[in-house]
Amino acid sequence: MGHNQDQSRSRISQPKLEWTKENPLVKRIRLWRWFGTFNQMPRNDYVFSDYKSMPRVLLFEPGGSSAEVLLYGGKVVSWKNSLGEELLFMSKKVSGKIPKGGISLCFPQLGNMGIMKEICSSKNHVKSLDDIPLRLSPTGNPSSVDLTLKTSSNNLNTWPRSFELRLRVSLGPDKMTIMSHIKNTDSASFSFRVSLQNYFLVSDISEVRVEGLETLDFLDNLQQGKRFTEQPDAITFDGEVDRVYTRTPGNIAIIDHEKKRTIVIRNEGLPDAELWTPWDNATKATVSGFADKDYKTMLSVDSGVLETPINLKPLEEWKGYQELSVISSSYCSGQLDAKTVAFYAKPKV
Repeated sequence: MGHNQDQSRSRISQPKLEWTKENPLVKRIRLWRWFGTFNQMPRNDYVFSDYKSMPRVLLFEPGGSSAEVLLYGGKVVSWKNSLGEELLFMSKKVSGKIPKGGISLCFPQLGNMGIMKEICSSKNHVKSLDDIPLRLSPTGNPSSVDLTLKTSSNNLNTWPRSFELRLRVSLGPDKMTIMSHIKNTDSASFSFRVSLQNYFLVSDISEVRVEGLETLDFLDNLQQGKRFTEQPDAITFDGEVDRVYTRTPGNIAIIDHEKKRTIVIRNEGLPDAELWTPWDNATKATVSGFADKDYKTMLSVDSGVLETPINLKPLEEWKGYQELSVISSSYCSGQLDAKTVAFYAKPKV
């Protein structure tokens, strides 16, 4: 407690810098934005030895929150709150150019449908954009970034349909929003599924509680995608979980008792959620790109269109929105009231 008080006093006593071009932090942001623009379309034969060397944009907001967004796929590899605490999980296991974790946009999700487990819920079958560089469009705001992807001969090999994808990542005080727009630029209609795979850093998976999914229907991918109804209690973890919840509410809360914080997920246009932890299933973790002990401090709660695909006619556009908020929390029992979450998740005026 004393350390926190000293930290708070030191933060208050620091001189406040205005958010102008003369602010050294703003100069640093502008430099990084230039770096990202300069490197946004590297040669196809360029090999990155580590994802930390990949072109990216650093986002900051006056309250102290920050984020790092790779130009490859628009993957968010870091999100820190106003206290500088990391909120996203990134595996230390090296399995390809980019390790698993962070927040990834998965689109399009194709395959023999039946149930979603074959193309979305199973973490090793998703169609991710991690290998595709997106074009950076400067916003003039150090707290947001716009990225676009238009169909080219390179990604037509992945999916033979013409489309335009626009992605905006924005920061607020202890808040991050991701807006995605998909436009059909093809001459024919097409259907797709899409998800934002969110990997959160937690203190101990056995001490985490998820609220907001009570009494909802879900597809259990550990039981061949059979449909069940969730119990009217908060969800806790003592084993492997792989479920797709349908028609989720406005707020889902991840309550971390040890860290005394709650992450609230709010969505529009993304009606479904996937809840996943491999627990101690080392084989499942390895196949999905994680180390066998990663599960202890990682929880995946995805937002997406998972059960019923979106059908877009030529020139039609779909929009999806995810807002992540982090609030101080000391909840120890009982359900998290949605109105309380909404109140504390509101922007502080």
